Amino acid sequence: MEFFEIHAGRFKLDGGAMFGVVPKSMWQKLNEPDDNNMCSWAMRCLLVQEGNRLMLIDNGMGNKQGDKFFSHYFLHGNESLDQSLAQHGFRKEDVTDVFLTHLHFDHCGGSIERKGDLLIPAFKNAQFWSNRKHWDWATIPNAREKASFLKENILPIQESGQLSFVEDVAEVFPNMKIEMVSGHTESMMLPIFDYKGKPLIYMADLLPSAAHIPLPYVMAYDTRPLLTLDEKKRILEWCLTNEALLFFEHDKDTACGTLTETEKGIRLLHSGSLQDF
Repeated sequence: MEFFEIHAGRFKLDGGAMFGVVPKSMWQKLNEPDDNNMCSWAMRCLLVQEGNRLMLIDNGMGNKQGDKFFSHYFLHGNESLDQSLAQHGFRKEDVTDVFLTHLHFDHCGGSIERKGDLLIPAFKNAQFWSNRKHWDWATIPNAREKASFLKENILPIQESGQLSFVEDVAEVFPNMKIEMVSGHTESMMLPIFDYKGKPLIYMADLLPSAAHIPLPYVMAYDTRPLLTLDEKKRILEWCLTNEALLFFEHDKDTACGTLTETEKGIRLLHSGSLQDF
């Protein structure tokens, strides 16, 4: 099994929203904001190859939205999904499976592209994986999350006939496990793999960055922040016990890290790119 970091670009979100109740005097040292209080975040995906299967986990926000949308989220930088795939010798046509941790626009927007008046899958040979509970949650969205669940990113997947729901993890991808969490949004999926004899866990939005490791650092976007707190505690303790490698989707600088126990609680020990580990 081989693993590749894939970069789908960078975007900006409000620093206060990303760090919740943590004061700006503290979080601005971790991700410096611009004059509008916006911080830069990565959209870092994971590509997993085993045999004739090639799975892409999440795919960024895509580029089909209009100027008004991007005036809120400020897509920037030189990275793109196509370019990053090509750097590793792949094309979108090579991807056999697209695993969507959840259906917020910055995780699934690259699933669908616009061709004239049509919205079609960007990965024409892939099966797209969600789960039924989260799919129902996203397609009948609550008012709090409605702006994050964009129907043009989601419904064309089902209309294409390429959508599958995770029922038995063994059906999805060889040697993969899934941890379900619901503090950020209902039934978000965290994939776990064996990487050089240790667990590799894709943190999605449970821990969007290494800066979110301390327990109180919970995003204001989370629908159930106290549940996130419990889920973070449980999974961080599991990661520490099992010497897991954490893969951070949104950290602009740190792709991966390991953990250690300190007098202040569990904290980052080593950090770097996936290749550094």
